[in-house]
Amino acid sequence: MTIYLPELAMDEYSFPPPYQALDEPNGLLAFGGDLHPKRIISAYQSGIFPWYSPGEPILWWSPSPRAILNPKTFNPAKSLRKFQRKAGYAISMNQCTDKVIELCSSTRTPSETWLNPEMKRAYQQLSRLGYCHSIEVWQDAEIIGGLYGIQMGKIFCGESMFSLKTNASKIGLWAFCQHFYQHGGQLIDCQLMNPHLASLGAEELERDLFIQTLSKLKYEEVDPNCYSPQWILLNLSAD
Repeated sequence: MTIYLPELAMDEYSFPPPYQALDEPNGLLAFGGDLHPKRIISAYQSGIFPWYSPGEPILWWSPSPRAILNPKTFNPAKSLRKFQRKAGYAISMNQCTDKVIELCSSTRTPSETWLNPEMKRAYQQLSRLGYCHSIEVWQDAEIIGGLYGIQMGKIFCGESMFSLKTNASKIGLWAFCQHFYQHGGQLIDCQLMNPHLASLGAEELERDLFIQTLSKLKYEEVDPNCYSPQWILLNLSAD
């Protein structure tokens, strides 16, 4: 069956409205354009994100439903609390974002990762512009896990995570949820649901409701210290 997919112009950064996205494949909205920072920020502000495989044109997506995490109600399993008490992983914010982005790609096989060199450069540039942020998890002086994403006011758009040691990415996400909520954050966009996210308590919102929520929260600010480079102390007690 032939489908119509809009092609983005190189000289402007607007997108078709998300409701025009295809049902199959779920959320595919447009192709083309480039990964200029203005285009990527315009996409996230509209509930759209880039995702494509090597050899494909740049594809832009806005799926429905949308996977989300509420940082206020994130409740790790007792086993994870017990593990962290024993392991004592250290957690930091924005200490080495470029390295986190690189490891999110290099720790996967070529067939598993969508983080090609062009995408990595784009997010690393967004980091230097103050839009992209990372959480790092450490054991001794070695980085063993982490995640990164894009800030949109009181929403954080999670992009990717990696783990080199048991539970490292889970503990990084747990620490970020605590930290983000304490600084005024209200929602973490996880894009597409998968079993790992479901096991962590992710829920789904229909696209229209997600866009409505984004339209409000993207203009509200978290505490300015939220994304300062720092070490994060994880509260291990049950809420």
